Amino acid sequence: MKAFLPYSLPVLLILGLLSACSSGYTPRPKGYFRIDLPPKAYRLFDEPGYPYTFEYPVYAEVVKDTVFFDKKPENPYWINIVFPGLDGKIYLTYKDINAGNTLQKLVNQAFEMTNKHMDKADYIHSTRFEMGDRVSGLLFNVGGNAASAVQFFATDSTRHFLRGALYFYAVPNADSLAPVNHFVEQDMRHLISTLQWR
Repeated sequence: MKAFLPYSLPVLLILGLLSACSSGYTPRPKGYFRIDLPPKAYRLFDEPGYPYTFEYPVYAEVVKDTVFFDKKPENPYWINIVFPGLDGKIYLTYKDINAGNTLQKLVNQAFEMTNKHMDKADYIHSTRFEMGDRVSGLLFNVGGNAASAVQFFATDSTRHFLRGALYFYAVPNADSLAPVNHFVEQDMRHLISTLQWR
């Protein structure tokens, strides 16, 4: 019995290890970081001289756009709504409707800008909106791993044209960005519903 004891401990350890290794490995599914979204609340953008007013989220900042592809913006009414806590931005570009910028030309440009995402998009779905004769336009939902998941244009059809596009400073991943895209889309819809022309 004394001769068996020194050999029994290593044998038991080996048997224990072999029995532990018989169960299959189950990998954990890939997960994403939890995103804490702030409560909804809005304030008015009503700067003197601007041809529009609207409500935007209190957790965002309005910043004047000073650069457009290394050039000066077409007019001083281009702004960005920046979401510092979400690392995103809504680019708002405003244009006057006139002989050089007809309504049809501006609408075509809005479609062209949205359709640039077709190579990464699974689909592009447009929804028409109309608030009487003051504001009408289209809201685009771009599905898949496109760089911009939500875009819109709004107009009064005679003088004013405003285009918006949402971007995040992250690799486009429809699954991980879905909650934030949906959250900011609600803010964009609120902006459109409160948009007023001057």
